[in-house]
Amino acid sequence: MTISFGHSPEVLEIVRRTISFVEDVALPVEEFYAGSAHHLPEEMRLEIQSEAKVAGIFAPHVGVEYGGLGLGMCDRAPVFEAAGYSLFGPLALNCAAPDEGNMHLLEQVASDQQKEEFLGPLASGTSRSCFAMTEPAPGAGSDPTALLTRAERGDDGWVINGHKWFITGAHDADFAIVMARTSGEPGSRGGATMFLVPTDTVGFVHRRDIDTLDESMYGGHSELIFDNLEVPDNAVLGEVDKGFDYAQVRLGPARMTHCMRWLGTARRAADLAADRAATRKAFGGRLGDLGMIQHLIADNEIDIEAARALTLKACWDLDNGLPSAQSTSIAKTFVAEAVNRVVDRSLQICGALGVSGDIALSRLYREVRPFRIYDGPSETHRWAIARRVIRTIDKARQ
Repeated sequence: MTISFGHSPEVLEIVRRTISFVEDVALPVEEFYAGSAHHLPEEMRLEIQSEAKVAGIFAPHVGVEYGGLGLGMCDRAPVFEAAGYSLFGPLALNCAAPDEGNMHLLEQVASDQQKEEFLGPLASGTSRSCFAMTEPAPGAGSDPTALLTRAERGDDGWVINGHKWFITGAHDADFAIVMARTSGEPGSRGGATMFLVPTDTVGFVHRRDIDTLDESMYGGHSELIFDNLEVPDNAVLGEVDKGFDYAQVRLGPARMTHCMRWLGTARRAADLAADRAATRKAFGGRLGDLGMIQHLIADNEIDIEAARALTLKACWDLDNGLPSAQSTSIAKTFVAEAVNRVVDRSLQICGALGVSGDIALSRLYREVRPFRIYDGPSETHRWAIARRVIRTIDKARQ
């Protein structure tokens, strides 16, 4: 099969409308709130999402039966990138983490009743969600098999006890997808189950919002406690003890949509730097006429193009049902680091202006650094990539 880097006229029209929407709506809102979702009121979230619906660009990743545009991974890539040009663009299109990944998971795994109760409102933007897997050490983090949170059979369902932290979007979320161990011990590769839990359930405790470097994630990053949290049998998402398998259904695509959105950030940073280089006069000419600055600008373009190509290759694997663990790990690692390089170079080109709050670069710099940690640190992905290479050689020699 041939990989195409082109998109249909229909997709390109969605991209065009998204670019216009981001310029006219998302960027002004981002500027007003200095890119901090901590200060963005719920009414404003609903307002910009309403405007995205009017523009015909809302929920590009969700099936049409749930009000979305039904785009596959490759087709959503340029749309998500266009949305990511503003820190609030993905939120406006309802394709921001963690809701976007949870929608994908629910579409693939949830029962019809669960889709009606949870997916429908989430896809429409009338509810929000979080994905509760990460735990404080020594619990689940880069190694999900370290999962400590447990769910035990109760009289009428399950009783969950555990401690979660760094749960993105949890503040004022309507429900959580909770990963809990239902069999085995920490370190076991199986035995996890996903549960759909409304956050107003007795025993669901929001302990605090964690102060973090980044501020653009709506709902922040929270610490949660599950204290004898009782849920019915129909709260189980999919099958009991299949949670780690379902996590893979979510993680591969979610890593790629992260890459798409952050590519938009990189493009914006590069544009700001190039504009500065083309207009700033120094040393008898423009900055952009200096070889050192040209080198930085060229490396920005190389990183963005390479990152985009790796993302599309991984998306093509996902769209075609091919093994994608390696390609998504490679793309996530490269894109996370490339985006950081682009923003860092761009800030360097802009000098004191880049460090200031007069343009968005300092804000973008703050936001992109955690991407090298979120959805798996670069070091964990490199370990997994190398392990797969060695495993392939071992199998060939058997």
